[in-house]
Amino acid sequence: MTAIGFSPLALIHASGTLRAADAAAPEVEPVVRAAQSGDLAAFGRLYREHVGRVYALCVRLSADRVFAEQLTQDTFVRAWERIATYRGESSFAAWLRRLTINVVMAERRVASRRSRRVALADDETLAAAPLDRTDDTDIDLERAIARLPEGARTVFVLHAIEGYHHDEIAELTGIAEGTSRAHLYRAREILKKELT
Repeated sequence: MTAIGFSPLALIHASGTLRAADAAAPEVEPVVRAAQSGDLAAFGRLYREHVGRVYALCVRLSADRVFAEQLTQDTFVRAWERIATYRGESSFAAWLRRLTINVVMAERRVASRRSRRVALADDETLAAAPLDRTDDTDIDLERAIARLPEGARTVFVLHAIEGYHHDEIAELTGIAEGTSRAHLYRAREILKKELT
């Protein structure tokens, strides 16, 4: 168990995607309304229902399970702060998915600004290590996805796993649609090479 009260390893594989949760049960909406009026127990229920999917998305976007726990916490803190802005125009899961992606992208921008201020001693030591290959036929797709370059990984996760279209990815990430398509192509080519 972690500080946020769940076992991330158990949740990542059983969680599915937030996009798949868009067709959530109709009883969620009264819980959302209760949470909007300040009911902590109702917000706790929303947390329990969605934490696994939020964590899985954070892991896939960040490629770091420990950092994903922090991002998950940040997402739910932000959700509590902004739940009053949820208008019900889409499912709560869709709103939360968008909020999660915004939290991850904001953290990337902060990290990018921070890294530009720090002089890196040796760029070569920071390069991603090649995927450990074994003779086993059991290929760890999650690990291969985690090793993709950041832009390619983000687009691959949003498109192939979460089901976003390139125009939506472009809007979420602030890149052009063509760049999104190029990142997806690059991700697929790298994965084909790594997994064959």
